[in-house]
Amino acid sequence: MKELLKTVIADQLQLGWKETNVTREIPDEMVFNKGLVVITGIRRCGKSTLMHQIRSRLREKDFYLNFDDERLIQFQVEHFQVLHELFIELFGEQKTFYFDEIQNITGWERFIRRLDDYGYKIFITGSNARMLSRELGTHLTGRYIQIELFPFSFREYLDWSHATLTEPEISSTTGKAKAARLFNDYLTGGGFPAFLESKNDQYLKSLYESILYRDVMVRNNLTNEKELLELVYYLASNVSKLSSNNSLTKVIGVKNATTIKNYLGFLQDTYLLFQINKYDPSLKKQLHNSKKTYFIDNAIVLKLGFSFSAQSGRMLENLIFIELKRRGKEVYYHHNRAECDFVIREASTITEVIQVCYLFDEPAVREREIKGITEAMTQYGLTKGTIITVGTTRELEISGMSISVKEAWFWLLKVG
Repeated sequence: MKELLKTVIADQLQLGWKETNVTREIPDEMVFNKGLVVITGIRRCGKSTLMHQIRSRLREKDFYLNFDDERLIQFQVEHFQVLHELFIELFGEQKTFYFDEIQNITGWERFIRRLDDYGYKIFITGSNARMLSRELGTHLTGRYIQIELFPFSFREYLDWSHATLTEPEISSTTGKAKAARLFNDYLTGGGFPAFLESKNDQYLKSLYESILYRDVMVRNNLTNEKELLELVYYLASNVSKLSSNNSLTKVIGVKNATTIKNYLGFLQDTYLLFQINKYDPSLKKQLHNSKKTYFIDNAIVLKLGFSFSAQSGRMLENLIFIELKRRGKEVYYHHNRAECDFVIREASTITEVIQVCYLFDEPAVREREIKGITEAMTQYGLTKGTIITVGTTRELEISGMSISVKEAWFWLLKVG
């Protein structure tokens, strides 16, 4: 194992990493203070690049290994000691470690705990939410800081595009037109860095297959590929629509709703998709109501699902949901007589309601969206709400309630 590790370390150092003009933001205290930093997110969203950006800022940068390497398939927890000794032999004593996709090694958390006990600085990445949370929760509760990384935000997409949109510029006619054009590209092109570079659908196919087969089927010992494929296809074709485990059993042809529940749990662990509950003060009622499903990135939705007529509206809603997740919001939907797309909870209080629609200026659409958001505002005792749309901006006053209608790109940039 020692000679193999020496070869893998040398090869990975020689491979290096591709620099990018997009700097993923991370607070200085996470970089420079002692302790464990855990970077999680879907495959190929930029976790390794972020880790290398962190390495470039620190003096100690040599104790690095990416475990997503087929040559390390026989690596066991006892080999971590061999690895540590080899690092010292090759580079001298250092106090900072960097491990990519560490969840591939069973029992990894015990070694990380030992390093943490001795006061080392550790950065790890992983692509499985449940495995990381379970193992960290068991052995490292309260000892780590977690960063959830997503594909590029709109602001990061602008950096990648070498586009600038200053605050004075976006107030001009030319600036608004430029922002709208870039936003339209982002709405369908998504934020996976390598896909933006290549625009090759085969890349998305490869990414999806890695997630489905390696992270879902192999990791969870599943064999029914057809059921999983049909489930993802249906959900991607009906992104943002309501569904229940029971309704999905009929669509997919699965007899047991528990099977659907398990599949959805495995898929969510990979960050491929997310489900949100209808808000209710009763947790029991939340769990029994239908859920809305969103995907990690619009480009992958368009690749996986059937092209539907309301595509632009659902793509916009999916994009806004992911941005809310990126901002760390706890998100639900509201549904009573009318529907409001997103309600945001902080602690035990609903603090914000957001409605999303693509064509707000169509009379029937406008009436429906206002009805939904005002019902939610009334129910949760709010006097302000936000409607996110495309092509219009205005302020509305309705029965003593203020509703800000905002351009999606404007809201994404957090200008106001």
